[in-house]
Amino acid sequence: MQLTKRSLVSAALACSFAACVAAPLTANAQSMTTAELQQIATDAYIYGYSLITTEVTRVQMSNVPKVEGFTSPTGQFVNVPRYPPVDYRGVSAPNADTLYSVTWLDLHEPQVFSHPDMSSRFYLFEITDLWMSDSESSPSKRTADGKAANYLFTGPGWKGEVPSGMKHFPVATRYMVILGRTYADGTDEDYKTVNALQAQYKITPLSGWGKPYTPVASPVNPNPGFSMTDKPQAVILAMGTEGYFNLMAKLMGGDAPPAAGDAPMVANMAKIGIVPGKPFEMSKLDPAVQAALKDIPKTALKKIETNKDRMGEVVNGWVVSKGLGTYGPADYLKRATVAAFGWPANQERDAVYPYTEIDSAGQKLTGANKYTLTFAKDATPPVNGFWSITMYMIDGGWWFVPNALNKFTVSPRDNPKPNADGSLTLYFQNESPGKDKEANWLPAPKGAFLPMMRMYWPKDTSPSIINGSWKPPSVVKVN
Repeated sequence: MQLTKRSLVSAALACSFAACVAAPLTANAQSMTTAELQQIATDAYIYGYSLITTEVTRVQMSNVPKVEGFTSPTGQFVNVPRYPPVDYRGVSAPNADTLYSVTWLDLHEPQVFSHPDMSSRFYLFEITDLWMSDSESSPSKRTADGKAANYLFTGPGWKGEVPSGMKHFPVATRYMVILGRTYADGTDEDYKTVNALQAQYKITPLSGWGKPYTPVASPVNPNPGFSMTDKPQAVILAMGTEGYFNLMAKLMGGDAPPAAGDAPMVANMAKIGIVPGKPFEMSKLDPAVQAALKDIPKTALKKIETNKDRMGEVVNGWVVSKGLGTYGPADYLKRATVAAFGWPANQERDAVYPYTEIDSAGQKLTGANKYTLTFAKDATPPVNGFWSITMYMIDGGWWFVPNALNKFTVSPRDNPKPNADGSLTLYFQNESPGKDKEANWLPAPKGAFLPMMRMYWPKDTSPSIINGSWKPPSVVKVN
C-alpha cells in the first residue's frame, strides 16, 4: 500500500472497531483453545514486526547528539562519502554502486526536503514510513527530471497549504525515513562530485522555509527502553511477548495508526487484549493464557525464518524477489520477512536484486572452481538506470571479497570486453583469468560465495525482469 493510502479517518475506523470488541477480552481469551490463542498472538506478532523493527531502527539511528558514523539527529542527513572498505562488517551485503544519504523525520511539524540539480546522474530517495510502506513515487531519476526540487512531507491529519513549487507527500505515520542513494563510479574525482551534491541535501521545517535555518539536535533520550547498540532483531527478541505487544499497541494508538484494511487483524488482536493505545498486560490474563503466549516470539520468528526461502522465484538458479515495498492485508508475513532480513527493501520499479548461491548443475558456488556467466548479444540486464554484479563471500553475512584489484563489482563502467559474436562473458573465480580478461572478472574468495545482481530502475516493457520476459542466465562451472 502506498503512503497515501493510510489516513487519520481510516485509522479511527480501525481503532473504533477494535474498541467495540475489546471490552470482554479476558472472557474471550478464556473461552478459546490454547491453539486459537497462540494463532492470534502469532499473527499479531508477525503483523507488527515491520512496525517494531522500523521503530527500533529509528531510535538507534536518530537518538544521538550529532552526525556521526551512520547515525544522525532527527532532521539531519548523514552522508556516506565513499563505498565501505573491504573489512566493513556493519550491514550485510554492502553496496558498491551508490553512496547513501539517510535522515529520519518527525512529522509533528511538516518538513521540506530539498536536493540540487542532479543532472543525468542516477539517484533515489526512498521514502518509508513506520509500517515499512514505501512510496511508489519516491523522488528519483525515475519519477522526476533530475532538476533541483523541494518536497513537502506531512503527517497524519495535516491540513494546510502546500507552498508553490513543492510536491506534497502525505505520510501515514508521525515518523519516516529518507534512504537516499546517489550513483558514484568509485573514482576519487567522482566521489568529490557526489559529496558536493550530498552536502546540498537538506531538511527544513515548514515554519522555517524561506528563512535562514540551522538544524538543532533534539535532546537525547538517555533511556529509550532498549539497547542502542544491539542489532534490532536481538533488541526485539529481548522485549518478550508483553514488551513487544505493549510497544506495538502504543505506536498504533498514536504515531502509527493502523490502515483501514487492517481492521480485521486489529479486531482479532483485541480478543487477547492487544488494543491500539492501551497497555497490554499479561498479568490480567488467565495463567494458562499467559503460558500459551510466553513463547510467541520464538514461534513467530521461526515462521518468518521459514518464509525467507519462499520470498523469491528461482530463475536459472537466481532468487528473484519482486513485489516488495508495497504490502496489503494478505502480505503481513512477506512484510515481516523483509523487515527481518532486508529492511526496508525497494519498490521493484526502482531496484531488483537477484542473487544466486548455485551453478547451472545446482551445486554450491565455491572459489575452488571457476565459473562463467554469459549474456547473449543485446541481452544484458534491461534497465533504464544501470546494472552491476557484486561478489560476496559468505561468512556470517555477505561481505566484500579482499582481492589485489580491490574490485567488488563488475558492470558496464568497467568496460568489459564482448565476445566476437556480441555476447558478454563474465568470469567468477579466485585467480585472474588473464590480464586481457580482468575487465570481465569478478574476483571470488577461495570458499563459498554469492554474486548479487543489482538492477536499478529495471525496464517495465519486454524484455523485463518485472514481467518475467527477461531472465538472468545461469552461472556455469568451467570444466
